[in-house]
Amino acid sequence: MPSRETIAIDAACDAADYAQRHFRTALAVERKSGKTDLVTDVDRMTQRRVMSTVEEYFPDDGIVGEEGDERGSVPERGVAWIVDPIDGTGNFVRGIPQWVTSVAVVRDGEPTSSVNVAPALGERYRATADGATRNGQRIAVSRRSDPETFLVGATLRWAAADSAAVGALARAVVDRFGELRRFGSAQLTLSLVASGALDAAVAFSPRPNAWDTVAGAHLVERAGGTVTDLDGDRFTPDGRGIVASNGTAHDEVRSAISEAVE
Repeated sequence: MPSRETIAIDAACDAADYAQRHFRTALAVERKSGKTDLVTDVDRMTQRRVMSTVEEYFPDDGIVGEEGDERGSVPERGVAWIVDPIDGTGNFVRGIPQWVTSVAVVRDGEPTSSVNVAPALGERYRATADGATRNGQRIAVSRRSDPETFLVGATLRWAAADSAAVGALARAVVDRFGELRRFGSAQLTLSLVASGALDAAVAFSPRPNAWDTVAGAHLVERAGGTVTDLDGDRFTPDGRGIVASNGTAHDEVRSAISEAVE
């Protein structure tokens, strides 16, 4: 019987390969909650491929998925798989390569193995108890300590109702940090913090979806970084927002963003 760590890699890579074969092809695009909240049949089929692999080996495990009728929240007890088939569907449908297939395994709510595959970029991020890697090579968060040099990524979707908070967030970053980036994929953004390319990532959305955040947060922590909510408590999908950083000025990043969006 293969381990869950092995199946997480196999399932994520197989599903990502499937999605990649449909990247930059003609797609039937549907809307979910709004004009920019998109889904395609490729999203659904990619998730089904992950589920099929998991169910073959671990049929009693729970599955938390973005698409379909799967559980929407992480159970407090037992083993569950958290799946985002295409994190960054808006990029995917426009032919932009910044998107990720994400699979995480949690036990009693705590992540034990995470895989983020960005096939169009040729990158595979993995987090286990042994640390974090990209394409098999160990990665670590950046060592920058001067907040004015920080490159900060913004994650999760921005809606029209968030315009004031978005403006405040941008001003806070410009005034107190280096530059602001938005990639359109929360999992990719968090993976870039884990690799040291970004120094921090922030989001002000209350109760972030598990499939957008858990794998990436696990990567940052295993790469030596710090992840909390906006209140400074350890991050969970039930908390208020997310702040992930290299840890050297985490409280300064968190307080600046929290103040800006309140």
